[in-house]
Amino acid sequence: MTTIGNNLQQVLGRIAQACDAAGRDPASVRLLAVSKTFDADAVRQAASAGHRAFGENYIQEGVAKIAALQADAPPWTPRLQWHCIGPVQSNKTRQVAEHFDWVHTVDREKTAQRLSDQRPAALAPLDICIQVNVDGGATKAGVPPGEALALALAVARLPRLRLRGLMSIPDVAPDFAAQLAVHAAVKALFDQLRHEGGEGFESFDTLSLGMTADLEAAIHAGSTMVRVGTGLFGTRPAHA
Repeated sequence: MTTIGNNLQQVLGRIAQACDAAGRDPASVRLLAVSKTFDADAVRQAASAGHRAFGENYIQEGVAKIAALQADAPPWTPRLQWHCIGPVQSNKTRQVAEHFDWVHTVDREKTAQRLSDQRPAALAPLDICIQVNVDGGATKAGVPPGEALALALAVARLPRLRLRGLMSIPDVAPDFAAQLAVHAAVKALFDQLRHEGGEGFESFDTLSLGMTADLEAAIHAGSTMVRVGTGLFGTRPAHA
């Protein structure tokens, strides 16, 4: 087994242990492998070990990687699922709409509208998470918690999108208790939106929360998808 394959098993083990400690079914938490800055061969190794969902931050890098892996995949190979987890600029929405399966970083109605307008009719609706700036940092992406419901309702009305949930990237916290507190705030908002939403919220089931350093606290708080990069692929290349 490759090093990436070994790392994958270790990360899955951490997820299972965290779920056990939180009294949750491990099947309720999905792993998103964050492959940004790593080459297509690293993704191939993870895919060969059985993983299928990958997250990319940089649109052009992600599109090139998607194309490379589609080109050399045998026809019987289960297709990979691609998640955009980086900022989506207006001039990149078409590439995202045409190549990705999920977008975790929608924080403006204008972006959502462009993604819906540019999503090819032949593809399934694009799965969308609203990014929430739970810490309130002035330079951080994400909609303020108080504006999340209005944006979610707007996304739910768009025909080529499917509203799936919330995503957040909190500031680094010093310990488990601090991590848990901020993650719990996002989970409370998630529950509020699921309760207050209506039509278009039928698939609102995803809380994209937690990374390599804090996945245990995120799972304890209720995350359904953890985004792990260095824990799976190792230290990022220096040029990244």
